[in-house]
Amino acid sequence: MRKLQSQGIHHITLTGADRQTSIDFWEGLLGMPFVFDQPNLDNPDEGHLYFDPGDGRLITVFTNETRKPDPRRTPTDPGCVHHLALNVSKATFSQAVKRLDERRIKHSGAKDRGFMDSIYFTDPMGFLIELACYRFEPPMGCSHADVMIEAHKLRVGRGDYNIQEEHLADAIELLVTRRQISLSEDRSAKNPY
Repeated sequence: MRKLQSQGIHHITLTGADRQTSIDFWEGLLGMPFVFDQPNLDNPDEGHLYFDPGDGRLITVFTNETRKPDPRRTPTDPGCVHHLALNVSKATFSQAVKRLDERRIKHSGAKDRGFMDSIYFTDPMGFLIELACYRFEPPMGCSHADVMIEAHKLRVGRGDYNIQEEHLADAIELLVTRRQISLSEDRSAKNPY
């Protein structure tokens, strides 16, 4: 028996309202370039809009001109998608509250998640969107996931409740020590003063 090895998200498709509402939200609010559209090949009554979320992959939205925005929260029953988290820079995150407030979009306010900061609000169809901003950059040659797994191991080993910045800093130091060679025989912390 063999795995079907994934190599990242190809695209995520959501059900949107009408075409213009969807464009106004995904491009006009979230800044995702609208890269192409075509009919929904499984339902000729729907359009299929494609947006670039910033990493060259795709967020796609099924639209229908008879669907209007419905701000009621989408279901969160088991098996349902709870929310979609989008990565943003620290500079963008620091402007999120102001820019959402300017549009009178209800939001959660900034939330401290230990290893990242988050803010939540819904799309025009009531689907929960999270803007997430990591509090660290991984060392060269490593991914965010590499740092997170090492930070998790450190957190569990120390008996801490959740990942905090100290775990991240120590995980980054560990990864650099492991991945980058040095001419020094002793790479332990020193006090040069």
